[in-house]
Amino acid sequence: MVLASCAEDVAIPDPVEPTEMKKRFVSPADTYGDLFVQVQMEELFEDSKTFVDMPSRRPSSEIMSDYEKQRNKADFDLKAFVEANFKEVPDLFGDLSSDSDLDLDKHIERLWPILNRDKDEQEGQCSLIHLPEDYIVPGGRFREFYYWDSYFSMLGLMVDDQKGYAQSLVNNYAFLINEYGYIPNGNRTYYLSRSQQPFFAPMVGLLAEADGDSVLIKYLPELKKEYAFWMKGSGDLEKVGDAELRTTKVKGDFIVNRYFDNIATPRPEGFREDSLLAKDSERDLKELYTDVRAACESGWDFSSRWLVDPTDLGTIQTSNLAPVDLNSLLYYLEDMLARTYELQDNSEQAQFYATAAYERRRAILTNFYDPELKWFVDYQLDRESPSSIVTLAGMYPLFFGIATKDQAKEVVERLEQDFLKPGGLVTTLEDSGQQWDSPNGWAPLQWVAIAGLRKYGYNKLAKEVAKRWLESGRSVYAETGKVVEKYNVVDPSLIAAGGEYTNQDGFGWSNGVFARIIHDYPKL
Repeated sequence: MVLASCAEDVAIPDPVEPTEMKKRFVSPADTYGDLFVQVQMEELFEDSKTFVDMPSRRPSSEIMSDYEKQRNKADFDLKAFVEANFKEVPDLFGDLSSDSDLDLDKHIERLWPILNRDKDEQEGQCSLIHLPEDYIVPGGRFREFYYWDSYFSMLGLMVDDQKGYAQSLVNNYAFLINEYGYIPNGNRTYYLSRSQQPFFAPMVGLLAEADGDSVLIKYLPELKKEYAFWMKGSGDLEKVGDAELRTTKVKGDFIVNRYFDNIATPRPEGFREDSLLAKDSERDLKELYTDVRAACESGWDFSSRWLVDPTDLGTIQTSNLAPVDLNSLLYYLEDMLARTYELQDNSEQAQFYATAAYERRRAILTNFYDPELKWFVDYQLDRESPSSIVTLAGMYPLFFGIATKDQAKEVVERLEQDFLKPGGLVTTLEDSGQQWDSPNGWAPLQWVAIAGLRKYGYNKLAKEVAKRWLESGRSVYAETGKVVEKYNVVDPSLIAAGGEYTNQDGFGWSNGVFARIIHDYPKL
């Protein structure tokens, strides 16, 4: 069944286009031009994200005027120039030190206020997009919000008597949807060309669990607009294989979604890495940059999940895949929209979204499940068949109640056999050196699996996953005094590694999932 795009059925504005974004908020890459390129390519900072977050000490026009006058002089000192014109971004944690007398849960409770960023905090001229309310950030190098992180932080906020922070997060996301037509990857100008896993509806769902169905009605306008963003272009799909922005038509005449990015250039926050990757590649560079950025929209940056050759990031093909997690999330959004319109007795719109949810579930059950692999996988667009790569994203159809009982049984058996490790669930079965691969485990995927197992009645295994993951967190905390971004679940005695940067301390979504597990399993 072919569904018209949501934008044709509900009168809402289109998402902001990249050219309009640039008029309103300019990335540091555009603002500082050759200076930006020189800083990044000469590795003035170990982390490529450092410079794009630094506030300037004076107007950018003055900085660039002086740079042009000085850059070709024999005694030009790039480091000194940057230090004179830009401020270091302060460490979130300041003088905070771990207290060995505190249990993990008490440590997490005292982290929430530290990870909260004041809406009135000003950095001067920089890439930060200011929000109307305070917000929780992940920590470490991530001093701004990240879209899908916030749902998993909210899991902990809601049980740690920090509902006010959770409410502010949702209000900020509603503001961004109204401002741009979507929620960007993070509240930095260089993130404005993409979104991230669409967890706004599940966030609203968490508030509705506490405050009732009136919450759904309150955020209905924003839920509609987010759906329109993801479905933009779907009305232009005529035949199987067609793709437009984040939509594509697949076998069975189903319209499903993929990750994408509206700008095909190196990421400002990963400029050097992307430029060097492109230098060694024979691919069309716009296609390469789109696939790299699309992987960032997924939140899985990076993983063998997206690669033709698991050892070669240059073979990334994110836009050639319809991801199982994304489509499960959009099923939930469609279902929530249908239920919310039912509350308003709007049968026409309720039926529209109910049909959309029904068709998407059919697409997931038929095109995203491989009976030989006994797993839900991404759908490979060029081959018109399920991908052969199994990842923990295959638990999303259980998390959202999409899987049949028979499919769930097969998935659970494979989960226990192949993914369950001493420290929790491994993300993929491939050890590629990328951070979203083995041996690493990540908090959001542990929770997706735990909640999915419980939804289908596999409570014993859910508890075992929770136990192992919590032991990983407690072990690392006892050794380092930190709650970190990711954990080595194959050998919990080792610190997780891989990726473009070191393991980060903080850490929002790890805090949230640990807090929720401790709440749900107080005897662990």
